[in-house]
Order: sequence, then structure tokens, then C-alpha cells
Amino acid sequence: MNGRIFFWSLTSALAGFLFGFDTVVISGAEKTIQSLWGLSPGMHGIAMASALYGTVVGSLLGGWPADKFGRKATLLWIGILYLVGAVGSALATNVGMFIAARVIGGLGIGISTVVAPMYISEIAPAQHRGRLAGMFQFNIVFGILVAFVSNALLAGIGDNAWRWMLGVAAFPSVLYAIFCFFLPESPRWLLSRKGDREGGLKVLQLIQPDAPKSEIEAEADEIIKLSSDQVESGHFWTMRLRKPILLAILIAFFNQLSGINAILYFAPRIFELTGLGAKAALLQSIGIGLTNLIFTFVGLWLIDRLGRRTLLYIGSVGYITSLGLVAWAFFTQHYSIVPVCIFAFIAAHAIGQGAVIWVFISEIFPNRHRAEGQTLGSFTHWIFAALLTTFFPKMVDVFPAGYVFTFFAGMMVLQLIWVKTMVPETKGVPLEQIQHQLGIE
Repeated sequence: MNGRIFFWSLTSALAGFLFGFDTVVISGAEKTIQSLWGLSPGMHGIAMASALYGTVVGSLLGGWPADKFGRKATLLWIGILYLVGAVGSALATNVGMFIAARVIGGLGIGISTVVAPMYISEIAPAQHRGRLAGMFQFNIVFGILVAFVSNALLAGIGDNAWRWMLGVAAFPSVLYAIFCFFLPESPRWLLSRKGDREGGLKVLQLIQPDAPKSEIEAEADEIIKLSSDQVESGHFWTMRLRKPILLAILIAFFNQLSGINAILYFAPRIFELTGLGAKAALLQSIGIGLTNLIFTFVGLWLIDRLGRRTLLYIGSVGYITSLGLVAWAFFTQHYSIVPVCIFAFIAAHAIGQGAVIWVFISEIFPNRHRAEGQTLGSFTHWIFAALLTTFFPKMVDVFPAGYVFTFFAGMMVLQLIWVKTMVPETKGVPLEQIQHQLGIE
């Protein structure tokens, strides 16, 4: 594999590290924040979900700067948003300031889920696209693990431990922003949006240094032609794009209705429901991060071998089994098996939806509409994540935990049916050919 492409993909994917860290770091601080400011369950849910509401807005806006100013400039601004969010959260003196800072960080998360996978998919060769675009997900789970470890290490340093938990994200935010200066612009953006053929050819040649000039010229011609055809064929919300639109919405919908974000955000609280002490629950949360990391490696190793559809099958079966067992354990008070089943759930997610979602959404839309398609998938993902995180504390307060996990298991049965009946395989298919596979001419 071209070393340049790996470095560019890794740099872009570091936005995922900040995403993962920022998303989960709040789990170590949420109970302290609730008691510090005397938050009601409703207000506590809003404060916990505030970053996610910023993420919803960021996912809606992310496609616009990516198309207008380019993928590189947008990736750089993501780092700045993360930095402001981390520092502001750590220094907040009331819940209003805290929510505002978390919203700013959430904007960075939302935009990153649109732009980072899209940028990687546009520079990656077809045979390596799954693994390279999947690095975004790997960095998410690595960030999650680091957040859990960081929370455990900082938990005993005093009353302001929660501020340090939230503030340390400033350091990787600065490093990421610096690395972004060394990225080239996406050749597909240069050719289809900016009309810079010379610039696009240069980047394509860097991506394929051994390819003859005639082959690079032909690839550029195909990108330009298909982009021109897409301009002439209309807007995003058309029957022509109904298949990728529906696929993007449903993969994001099912991702969140597995309960993944609720479990990541409230892991210590869920473990405490089983009778574990607070410290033991926090340490069990590190196990979630390790399991996520290990099985994400497995998912990325398999994604270009078995394909996206097969991994979604594997993940769906794992979801149904593990969530069903968690529900049974809460109904029968066999609490000792809950941590193991939660780890199995995380493994199923990492191999299935976790490895596939951002790769799949970045592949299924044509060049001209990729930013809009990525925006749609990200928005759907984050609006359900925000709603689930807001209402989860109330759900476990009103309903026995067994019913909540039964609901999640039932949604994964529906996902399995969806994968069987609707999901195509995109493994190893060049981006410009996937639109033909989906019936987009």
C-alpha cells in the first residue's frame, strides 16, 4: 500500500480518535456533574446529550463546507472545534456554560463523521478502501478506550477530577490540527467541485505513483464525466437516489437502536445496576474499551475479505444473542453474567455495524452527492443517538432494565431482516461503479 495514502488516511481518521474520546469521556464525569449542579433527571439527560445535539447540527452542516471550501480545510476546522469544546467543558462554572461547550465539541464530532470517511474514501484505492476508511472507526474505539482509561486514572485526584477528564482532549486536538496542514486536497473534490484538473491530476498521480499518465488522465476524465452527468440529472432528493438514501438512513437508524451509545455513555451506571461498586463499575468500563478495540481490529481485517454485508450478518446475530441474554439476566437477577454479555455485545458491534457504517455510507453515493449523502447518514445516526441518550436515564428509571434491553434486541432482529433483503455488497468495487450497481445512471 502507498505509504502516503496510509499517512493521509490515518491523519484524517484521527478526527475519529477525538470523536471517540469526547463522546465517552463524559461517562466518568456524569454523576459528579449531576450532584455538583443539583440537576434533575430531565436536566441531567439534556446536559449528557448536549454534545450529541451539537453533533446533529454538525452532521447537517458538514457537507456544506466540505463542498464549498474543500475536504482539507474542513478537517482542519474540526480540530479547532474539538479544542474549544474540551477547554470550555473543563472550565465551565455552571450547567449552561457546560452545555454550550459540549455543543461546540459536538459540532466537531458531527462534521468529522461527514468529512473524514468521505475524504478517505475519495483518496483510497478500491482494494484497500474498506480498511483505510475503517481506520476512522478504529480511531473512534481507540479514543473510547483512552477515555475510559483516562477517567479511571484521573478519578482519584480530587474534587476537580471531572474537569481534568474533560480537558485533556485539548492536547490531541492541537496535534490533529497541525497534522491536517500536511494533507492534500481530495482529487475528486478538485475535479468535480473546484474544476481544478491540474491539481486533481497531481493528487491522483501521488495516490498511484506507478500508474502511467494516460491511465491517470482516463480516471480524471471518468470522474469529471460522471460528475457532469450528475449535475444534469438533478438534485439530491430524487427517485434516482432512492436506494442509497434509504440505505444510509437505515444503517444509521439501526446502529443507534442497538443501544450502543446508551451503553457507552452510561456503562458505569449499568454495571452499578448489577451490584458492582462505583470503582469496580468504572474499571469494568475499561473492559468495554479493550473489547471494542480488539474486535475493531478483527472487523477491519475482515471488511475487505468477507465484505460489508457479511459483517453486518455476523454483527446482527451477535447483537440479538448478547442483548437477549442481558435482558434475561436482569429479569432473572443473574447479574453476574451481565458484564460478559455486555462485552459480547460490544464485540458484535465492533465487527459488524461499527466496522461497516462509516465505510458503507461513504461508498454508496455518487461523487457529486457524496457530501450530501454522508450528511444524511450522519444526521440520522446522531439524531437518534441524541434522543436515545436524552431518554435513556428516564427509560431505566421508569421501566425495568430487562424490558429496555429486550427492546434493543427486537430492533436488531429487524436489522437482520433488513440486511438479508436490502443491503448490497460494495467490497472491492470502484466508487464510480457502485452507482451502476445501485441502479444510479
